[in-house]
Amino acid sequence: MSKLPRSTILLPVFVPAAVIIILLVVGTSINPEAAGALFADVLSFMTDTFGWFYMLATALFLMFIITLAFSPYGSIKLGPDHSEPEYKFGEWFAMLFSAGYGIALLFFGVAEPVLHFASPPLSDPQTIQAAKEAMQIAYFHWGFHIWGINATVALTLAYFSFRHGLPLSMRSTLYPIIGDKIYGPIGHTVDVFAILGTMFGLATSLGISVSQINAGLNYLLPDLIPVNNTVQVIAIALITAAALVSVLAGMDKGVKRLSILNMGLATALMLFVFIVGPTIFILNAFMENTGSYLGNLVERTFSLQAYQLSDWISNWTLFIFAWTISWAPFVGLFIAKISRGRTIREFIVGVMLVPTIFTFFWFAVFGDTALHMIMIDGYTSLITDVQDNQAIALFKLLERLPFTQIVSSLAVLLIVTFFITSSDSGSLVIDSLAAGGRSDTPAWQRTFWVVTEGLVASVLLLAGGLTALQTAAIVSALPFAIIMLMAMFGMWKALRIEGHRNQSLGNNNRIPPHLLKASSWRDRIDYLNDQPTRDKVLNYIKETVMPSMVEVSTKFAETGWITEVNYDAVNNRVVLELQRGDDVEFWYEVRLSEHEAPDYYTEEGADELAQQHDHRAEVYLRRGGQTYDLYGYESEAVNNDIIDQFEKYLHFINISPDTLPWRMQEHDDDITLEQGSVFDK
Repeated sequence: MSKLPRSTILLPVFVPAAVIIILLVVGTSINPEAAGALFADVLSFMTDTFGWFYMLATALFLMFIITLAFSPYGSIKLGPDHSEPEYKFGEWFAMLFSAGYGIALLFFGVAEPVLHFASPPLSDPQTIQAAKEAMQIAYFHWGFHIWGINATVALTLAYFSFRHGLPLSMRSTLYPIIGDKIYGPIGHTVDVFAILGTMFGLATSLGISVSQINAGLNYLLPDLIPVNNTVQVIAIALITAAALVSVLAGMDKGVKRLSILNMGLATALMLFVFIVGPTIFILNAFMENTGSYLGNLVERTFSLQAYQLSDWISNWTLFIFAWTISWAPFVGLFIAKISRGRTIREFIVGVMLVPTIFTFFWFAVFGDTALHMIMIDGYTSLITDVQDNQAIALFKLLERLPFTQIVSSLAVLLIVTFFITSSDSGSLVIDSLAAGGRSDTPAWQRTFWVVTEGLVASVLLLAGGLTALQTAAIVSALPFAIIMLMAMFGMWKALRIEGHRNQSLGNNNRIPPHLLKASSWRDRIDYLNDQPTRDKVLNYIKETVMPSMVEVSTKFAETGWITEVNYDAVNNRVVLELQRGDDVEFWYEVRLSEHEAPDYYTEEGADELAQQHDHRAEVYLRRGGQTYDLYGYESEAVNNDIIDQFEKYLHFINISPDTLPWRMQEHDDDITLEQGSVFDK
């Protein structure tokens, strides 16, 4: 097993990001009071001046994602055409959700509906209308909009990286706009902003989470654990250490297992409250809340309360959307990492619809249970408790349900595991950004970012509490929102070009029957029922396909093309490459593949078969497998198929003057190619 490199740091990204973070930590530590006052002033200025921009950008992201889902581009895969998803749907959902907003749901699931019920922006406080408005607001804040933000970043990253072989880094999303400049200062700057946004957005999440952990421990052990900054900083240190263990374990062993545990615990907690709480009321409210949300979606999307002298929208809507934008590099890049092989439409449905429905039901269970306790059961002291300390809201709700101590302990454990999952997955993302999109980083680099996250969260918590955390998130969101808009435009441009390519290349790969070995109709029937062995297909690739490629290659070389034919004995494939200039790079590959034998081979007479697998000589182009078998083609047919595919490729180049000169690399589920750094340009 090969050792990891000593360092994969991309200095033009790592150094500026690290210096800015260190200066912030040191400056804030020297004078926390002055830093806290500055944070408050900056927060007010940003929300007053750029609030309209945050709302408009969020609306555009959502419209972009919805448009793609219903467009013909939805069938395009995030990877080569032959790629398959790496994770099962359940694992995928658990990972994207746990690394995203598990912490937010636990913190705001009870607190936000109660606070809006007590002080609604439009309705009279503590009325039926206030209750309806409170739930509409909660749905609006945590529904399609925040997942539209995350989906925009994740989709652009996955598309440019897995489909076009660019680094899995924010810089790659700007390739259609600035081309190879993504490898220079502009690209470095984009990734620096992505790191800073992720760091401060994640620090906000961790600060909120640790305050709730402190409140929960104080609730369970009031005589032993007080509520103060010291306890919270100690908690950050301990949980950061646990996150470090998960990070060093890697994506599958650490993050995936923790994510599945998180979802199991969260679902169990939600079902418990649903069953022992006002079940019928929850179901009725869930339906009504969803309808109200959908009915008022457009109006709320563009509402900035311009005619009201209130800072409500700054403290709530703008903060939540800007917070989401700020750590969208983290959530987006993480979702992109685990989404390779899915189609764009499947990705959007999974990332947008499933988490949103789960979120809506979560708020119905916890938020409407809290409102039911207040309005029907007379538990009005819950309002005062939540207003005094939002972090205690969940535990005050559980206080009125059976098995309080056990369930509250489970809730604390769940918050801790969500904390760890957010920290470790965030660290992996930041580490990848600082390494130019690489994931094979040494342990000390991952350790550096885990520790730095915990340090930043602690310092901001000490400097100004939630205000400092809000300020860091909102300020870092502004430049990244601009980058996201550019990425959105770039992806639309790239998809239009890909649409031209698919139209010009076509999918009709059928070879005329007279070019097959089986020329008569009787021979063709025998051929269709033939089940060639592995050795027969492999010999065909070596003895028929490869000589044909050499023959075609020789003819192209005579006309000035740079040609190369290579046989890969490890992966049982032969490859022809044709190149002229920087933009025209044609790749034609025939690969031995093995599939389960079709049912018509195995249902009857299977015992007589020499094998239970079907072997094929499949054709692959740059964009992936072409799903047809070349085995049985005469040499002349192979030559013609190569030229047909090449002619289609040239046609696409000719009709697309704005074609992107993608530097595509091979991405395959079963094959790993030797590659240098993506920045060796």
